[in-house]
Amino acid sequence: MLSDRVQKFSGVFPAFYACYDDRGEVSAERTGQLARHLLDQGVKGLYVNGSSGECVYLSVAERKLILESVMEAVGGRMVIINHVACNNTRDSMELARHAQSLGVDAIAAIPPIYFHLPEHAIARYWNDISSAAPETDFIIYNIPQLAGVSLTMGLLNEMLKNPRVIGVKNSSMPVQDIQMFKDRGGEDFIVFNGPDEQLAGGLMLGATAGIGGTYAAMPRLYLKLYELVLAGERDRAVQLQNDICRIIYALCAGRGSMYALIKALLARKGVPCGGVRAPLAPLAPEDEVQVLRCGQMIAEAEARHLR
Repeated sequence: MLSDRVQKFSGVFPAFYACYDDRGEVSAERTGQLARHLLDQGVKGLYVNGSSGECVYLSVAERKLILESVMEAVGGRMVIINHVACNNTRDSMELARHAQSLGVDAIAAIPPIYFHLPEHAIARYWNDISSAAPETDFIIYNIPQLAGVSLTMGLLNEMLKNPRVIGVKNSSMPVQDIQMFKDRGGEDFIVFNGPDEQLAGGLMLGATAGIGGTYAAMPRLYLKLYELVLAGERDRAVQLQNDICRIIYALCAGRGSMYALIKALLARKGVPCGGVRAPLAPLAPEDEVQVLRCGQMIAEAEARHLR
């Protein structure tokens, strides 16, 4: 029997995109529209203000507005995890307090970036953030290829002394890390698979759920993949994962950033999200053909697998 915590955080969680108006400012209206769209797709919850939400290019005020708009649109109807890390403790604690005041289900944080800090300083940073939201669960975000520091077992052991630490969003590439974190944390510990290209493998190795930057582009495919893995239909799951990976590679093949192409796809579905925040590369005119190709690939995969 799964615990209430595991049931709550099981499933498919799209990493939420920053939504801008035509002037490039954060749009509360478009943010709410995207949140409602994803609710209608049937996903379990949202991961707000993370890497896919362009958080490192947004101000504290903008990140607050995004979360407020999401909570107004779908709060109470979806599980909301809000990433609160900034590259200083003070702003991170402010965002943690704000997230708790809005009633999010959990907060998350990457380690501090740029300076290579010792593990005791990273632990203090995370624990200080958690102390600003003492009634809210805390999720460690491990993404060493971008943060420049890895979650070691020693650092995890130190963080597990904090009773609010309930899990890890693991975006390292080795699937072995998922197995190690889950084994150390125990049955009630939540490990989210981060790399979209390995969701099937991550779930098979013990991940409770998935959080991904391409989920919102093709949520029905990820929902089906999750269903197939849980049902033990390994061959079908592998086939679907391979099709998803081909789509991801195509989304990354434009001149503009992957998120620029995904937002163009969503706009074609009537969900405008605007562009991307500089210095991310915007959609280029020649990317329009690739956007059409990606949309066709998603449609063909849905026709093959959603039956």
